[in-house]
Amino acid sequence: MPDQVIDGALERATGALPAHEDRPSQRAMAHAVAAAVRENRHLIVQAGTGTGKSLAYLVPALTLGTRAVVSTATKALQDQLASRDLPKLAESLGVPFEFAVLKGRSNYLCRQRAAEVAGGDEQMVLDPENGGLAAGVAPAAGSGLGPLGRELIRLVAWGQDAATGDRADLPWEPSEVAWSHVSVGSRDCPGANRCPSGSVCFAEAARERAMEADVVVVNTHLYATALAIDGELLPQHDLVVFDEAHELEDIASAAFGFEIGGGRLVALGRTSRPLLEDFTAAVAVEDAAGLLQEALKPHVGSALPQPLDGDTEERLLVVRERVNRLLAEIRRAIRTAQESEGNATGRHLRNQQAATHLLKDLDQVLELDQSQVAWVEGPDHAPVLRVAPLDVGAAFREKLWSKPEGPTAVLTSATIPPRLGDRLGLMPGSYDQLDVGSPFAYDEQALLYCPLHLPDPRNTGFEKAMHEELVALIEAAEGRTLALFTSWRAMRAAADAVRDRIGWPLMTQSDLPKPALVSRFSTEEHSCLFATMGFWQGVDVPGPALSLVTIDRLPFPRPDDPLLKARRDLLGRSAFEMIDIPRAATLLAQGTGRLIRSRTDRGVVAVFDVRLAKATYRWTLINALTPMRRTRHRSDVEEFLAPLRMKS
Repeated sequence: MPDQVIDGALERATGALPAHEDRPSQRAMAHAVAAAVRENRHLIVQAGTGTGKSLAYLVPALTLGTRAVVSTATKALQDQLASRDLPKLAESLGVPFEFAVLKGRSNYLCRQRAAEVAGGDEQMVLDPENGGLAAGVAPAAGSGLGPLGRELIRLVAWGQDAATGDRADLPWEPSEVAWSHVSVGSRDCPGANRCPSGSVCFAEAARERAMEADVVVVNTHLYATALAIDGELLPQHDLVVFDEAHELEDIASAAFGFEIGGGRLVALGRTSRPLLEDFTAAVAVEDAAGLLQEALKPHVGSALPQPLDGDTEERLLVVRERVNRLLAEIRRAIRTAQESEGNATGRHLRNQQAATHLLKDLDQVLELDQSQVAWVEGPDHAPVLRVAPLDVGAAFREKLWSKPEGPTAVLTSATIPPRLGDRLGLMPGSYDQLDVGSPFAYDEQALLYCPLHLPDPRNTGFEKAMHEELVALIEAAEGRTLALFTSWRAMRAAADAVRDRIGWPLMTQSDLPKPALVSRFSTEEHSCLFATMGFWQGVDVPGPALSLVTIDRLPFPRPDDPLLKARRDLLGRSAFEMIDIPRAATLLAQGTGRLIRSRTDRGVVAVFDVRLAKATYRWTLINALTPMRRTRHRSDVEEFLAPLRMKS
């Protein structure tokens, strides 16, 4: 029977792992994935912490001979799959397969740009006036170069012997400026067939490996970008797994859209200068960065009006005209190079590509329709214009779900947002949805505490009362606390108020990089870690070092977020129910999910927002959480944590 085949394969895979244990939820998910593959039906599956979901989708996919792409939202999961899960499966599953990791083009060293830096067909030196690169004679290593020059020489030398050219394989972390000189983004690359170094391109080699693999691991932004451009970035595949699917909607919004800032104009103008006999057009594009700033500055923090107001439209039209004029000059230079040398250089083709993309994006801003929203972010001196679709689901329907030859999709996460299928445009009746639960006994291991004696977070006096409650709980847990906040300001205020009143070490997100902070927090059992949104997910600290998670308030999205505001306006009265509550529920579940990470963990989640116990929508939020016991009394918390204190 098919399920017996899957069970046997799963047993071989898990049996090779240390501390192997039977996980019914993992087996249930593997059966559901196998059924989805056989029936060509999409699947949304919530798999709680401890399920082992990566094996639950990899084992049936490989056992059934399905060619799969696994799309992950975070680099940590991508690395886990590539360096741990897939290599172990190759040894234990008993099914031969090949796997590959494919990243966006800018993650690989560009051999053409490196050749230009090194003094190949287009000799380059550092331009001391502009801090960038300019045509000239390449200097010898160490000949009076500054730090950037020395770093570039080091990167070029590494690229000559590198196996993959993947930035992640570097034995050091390069500066962003240096890496930008030896890499190229997809919108600037002319393609392997037109590039002088196309035959030895690292990015193309990675893509060729992916084309031959049975499993390809990518990040979700790359997958969504491939859909957006209708390009052949990815190999043909029968199954796509969107792991960490709760992130898919936001990542797709960014990938299906674009951004324009002054940096694009300055970079295009500056790199075009050496290509032109008369670089007036290039200087005009550099100067257009100021015009763009003037056009965007009045709209920082808000959406652009539709239709555009007169001043904004006039300035954007001037910017567009300058880019168009420069593109014409670049094309003229390409024709001249082809006539005199028989071929255009890599820089000619890259700049033509960059100018073409920029012109296309400007045209889209000038002709925005009601399906898109454009808004401005950033400081007044460097505003950035972002454009995204209002309805991501419509884009998915057009580019993925409606394709007759399209892959079966499995969307999985420890926390599946409410109505995810609807929001992503899946047609009713085309997919199944289930929750396989978790192997952990949350009703015994965890307690959810909402102190009803605190003021509403929107009222004066809340913060002071919340700090008092936080001190009492930290003392009850003897440290061992991950305190999560919805803003940097709230985190800093709490740390200042609490630090001198507790007897345990306190770290904040500002103190160290995230990996170092989590490592220190997990090894110093009685320490406290105060952090913001970046720590609501991706923190895995099993054991007593994390026995108390506190959350300052319900994580509703900002009411003034331009993209969400436009989506709210579209939905009208139902917006809060359709947008704000699902997002808050998902993030709250992610935050509370930091607590129980193993069968032996035990602890308390404290949410200081009384709306969790009083608001009309409270059950939507509570039902999104793992099924913990609940209390409103601090004495219950102290009693629950008492065994922990006795052990220490």
